[in-house]
Amino acid sequence: MATTSPITIGTRSITSLGHELETDEHSFGWLQDSSAILNNPEALQKQMNKDGYLYIRNFFPREIILDARKALLETLDKKGIFEPDHDLNDGILKEGVSPTLEPDAWKNQPLLNRVVFGPEVKEFYTAFLGGTIRHFDNIWLRTMGLGRGSAPHCDIVYMGRGTHRLYTAWIPYGDVPLEVGGLIVLEKSHLQADRFRRYLETDVDTYCENYPERNAEKNRAGLNYSLGALSTNPRSLRQKFGGRWLTSEFSPGDLLTFRMDTIHASIDNTTQSVRISTDTRYQRSDEPIDERWIGKDPIGHGPKARRGLIC
Repeated sequence: MATTSPITIGTRSITSLGHELETDEHSFGWLQDSSAILNNPEALQKQMNKDGYLYIRNFFPREIILDARKALLETLDKKGIFEPDHDLNDGILKEGVSPTLEPDAWKNQPLLNRVVFGPEVKEFYTAFLGGTIRHFDNIWLRTMGLGRGSAPHCDIVYMGRGTHRLYTAWIPYGDVPLEVGGLIVLEKSHLQADRFRRYLETDVDTYCENYPERNAEKNRAGLNYSLGALSTNPRSLRQKFGGRWLTSEFSPGDLLTFRMDTIHASIDNTTQSVRISTDTRYQRSDEPIDERWIGKDPIGHGPKARRGLIC
C-alpha cells in the first residue's frame, strides 16, 4: 500500500517561476511512494488512475544512475563551468554560468541510454501496460542551474499525435533537495481534465491558416497558454484547482512516472548545484506513436512539425 509522511519544510522558502508556494498542509505535500506495489501491475494501474502518477523510490540500481551522472558531469566540465575547488561529483557551478548542453547531447551518452532504455524500465512498462512496449527515441535531457523552473503544463500538448495512453518517466541524476528544484505534481489534477479540456486538445505545433494575425500573436506571446504552459503562476493555479503541489527530496535511483493529463511543473533552483534529469516516454507498441519523437534524428518541435488548420 502506498504511504506518505507529514511534510517538514522548516524555514525554507519554496518558489516556482519566482512565486512563493504555500507550504501549509492543505497546499503542499510529499509524493506517495508506491515501491511496495512495484510487482503488482493491477495495483499500480489503480494507483495511477487514482493519483495520476507513480513515485517509486530506489527503482533503479543506484550505481547506474551515478555512472550516468558522472559521464554527464564530465561532458559539462569541458565547458569549464564548475567550481574547481569542489569535487566534480558535487556539481557546484561557477557563479553566473548556465549548464546547457546541445539538444542532441543525449545521443553520445551510452550510460544515460542504459538508464532510460534499460531492462528495468522495459520490464516495468511492459508489465504496467500489459503488452509489448516502445519508447520515444528522443531523450529530454535537462541540466538546470540557478534559476527558475518549468511552468505548469501537461505533456499531451507536446506529444499528442499518437496514443494518449502514453507515460512520462522523470528520472533525477543525483540528490535533489527542495532548494535544487525537483518536479512538482498537482494533486489529482488529471481528475479535473474537463475543466481544462480545451488546453488538453492543443497541439503546440499547429497554427491557424485562415487567421495569420493569430499566428503573429502566438509568436510574440512567449511562454503562454498557446505554447504549452497552462499558467505562469503555480501558486494561483493551485488555488484555482485545489489540491496540493506534491514533490519529494529525490535521490539517485528514484522514478516518477505520470499521465499525459497530469499537471506538473518544477521548483526553482536557488543553489549553485546543477540539477540533472531526463524525461522519456513509453507506450504500447501496437498503438499509434507521435512521429515527431521517433527515428535516428527526431524532428521535434519547429518548422518540420508544423500543421496548418482551418480554425
